[in-house]
Amino acid sequence: MSSVRNEGKDRIIFVTKEDHATPSSAELIEEDPNDPYEEGGLILPSGEINWNCPCLGGMASGPCGTEFKDAFSCFHNSKEEVKGSECLEQFRAMQECMQRYPELYPQEDEKEQEQSSETKPTSQDSSSAETSGAESTSATEQDSSTTPRSTEGSVES
Repeated sequence: MSSVRNEGKDRIIFVTKEDHATPSSAELIEEDPNDPYEEGGLILPSGEINWNCPCLGGMASGPCGTEFKDAFSCFHNSKEEVKGSECLEQFRAMQECMQRYPELYPQEDEKEQEQSSETKPTSQDSSSAETSGAESTSATEQDSSTTPRSTEGSVES
């Protein structure tokens, strides 16, 4: 016999072998083919934006969701020759909002730095590279100090 235990918002159901031996009596509800949010993609048949589309990656519901929706709606509804050219203020507001939350919306160069830091040489390798870099710099400085300078302007008569 199965037992049920509630823990906070969760409901935990333990079943026995006997419970699994009998076929399930659960009835599946057939999906509504007219549900506008089901597999509709980003743009619904009505032309509206499906803010629940997983393709938006949650952008519409974060701390900058309002700014994102304003900018995206403006772009989607744009009739200008250069689509979205009238939406600069909305995109600027969205960008400023995202800059206030760098932990949620990292900049592209920050992502690249994180990826490159994963492939950086070990600290021992990097310190030896720094040392050899310093040596080559001082050698270059020495070469430039011993290189004769041009004397075009000081021609003797």
